[in-house]
Amino acid sequence: MNNGRGSGKTVKVRQTGSPQRRHHRQRETLVGLKLNKIGRVAELVDTPATRGMIAKVAHLVEVVEK
Repeated sequence: MNNGRGSGKTVKVRQTGSPQRRHHRQRETLVGLKLNKIGRVAELVDTPATRGMIAKVAHLVEVVEK
């Protein structure tokens, strides 16, 4: 079983906004994306679940490269 790992497709995401004064679910989503500080970059496997998480906090992150 592949589980989406090793497929070669990744996406780099950078946190640009602070989760302060936001709903705690947005903070939890950032932690799930391996982000918790402004300026931090995470390279993640490009799956529909990851894309959904990015969309949920799109106002706090930016996609650096695909």
